[in-house]
Amino acid sequence: MALRSAAAAIAPALLRVMLVEDSAVVRGVMSRWIAAEPGFSVVGAAGDGREALDLVDALRPDIVLLDLEMPVLDGLSALPQLLARRPGLSVIVVSTLTRRNAGLTLACMAAGAVECLTKPEMRRDPSSLAGFRDELLRKLRGLAPRHLARQAPPLAIPSPPPRMRPAALPAIRPRAIGIGASTGGPTALVELLRDLAAANRLVPILVVQHMPELFTAVFADQLRAKTGLAIAEGRDGEPLRPGRIYIAPGGRHMGIASPDGTPAIRLDGGPPVNHCRPAVDVLFADLARIYGPASLGIVLTGMGHDGTDGAEALGRAAARVFVQDEATSVIWGMPGSIARAGLATQVLPLDRLGKAVSEALGLPC
Repeated sequence: MALRSAAAAIAPALLRVMLVEDSAVVRGVMSRWIAAEPGFSVVGAAGDGREALDLVDALRPDIVLLDLEMPVLDGLSALPQLLARRPGLSVIVVSTLTRRNAGLTLACMAAGAVECLTKPEMRRDPSSLAGFRDELLRKLRGLAPRHLARQAPPLAIPSPPPRMRPAALPAIRPRAIGIGASTGGPTALVELLRDLAAANRLVPILVVQHMPELFTAVFADQLRAKTGLAIAEGRDGEPLRPGRIYIAPGGRHMGIASPDGTPAIRLDGGPPVNHCRPAVDVLFADLARIYGPASLGIVLTGMGHDGTDGAEALGRAAARVFVQDEATSVIWGMPGSIARAGLATQVLPLDRLGKAVSEALGLPC
């Protein structure tokens, strides 16, 4: 018994997951998936938001999978109360794929949820269950560093600082800006795009936010309302114009084509890249090819490493790449991958990225 206790003391802590879902069948399926994933433990489940509030103090979860549509108390109503009771909690909102639920899910993310998942449409595509499982586990693994960092012992060796890539000399004024984001991106983008209002009058801005189809159209509408800028989903063949911000549609890659010398939006439904469609790598590769050193890439908070290959392509083209720093990121996966690879020209807090872009464009700061 003493040996078992000692082993438990030095073993890495399991991340605690709580399920909040009104379907007992769905709870059971997700519980089995998560229990079989190393490093995670399902500590309990609730059938509605009210029950979740009754359990959260006792169960002390790190991550909550929160269904949107439930009786008694729905996900949107329960979310702020869960976050207030357990600061630092990571909430993944789970919903069916409808335009109404897209709006509600984005409202949850604005209120503090960090990720979203869409439930599989089994009647239309029986194979979608496997994809839902893989996406669920991928998002859980992506959130793990956020919580394991808090559990690290005080004497843990700090990670090495990012290696910086010098800016190209002489610096070329950007003619187009590409932005990539994932976990935590919806909130970060509101702040950044407000700061880029003056820059957008001079250059087009293209945004890849990892998000399902239907969600991106609603997201573009919300960004337009919150920033007052001309923001919409990109349309295939649409010419790029200063004063416009183009959001990659969910389920399609967004790049740039220039068959007649005029850069225009290019959409395609090719295979996912880095498990993502749209993918930042696709956009950045086209930015580098079309605009060369006159392109600028920005990568915000997000899990995974999408954008790293694209940043390398921008670097080969002598273009600049700015990334959000770890302290202001929800997850320092995508920007951290670029920084650690030595591909970032600058690593900056979110509130300083807009100033850096203005400086690159020669605008007064």
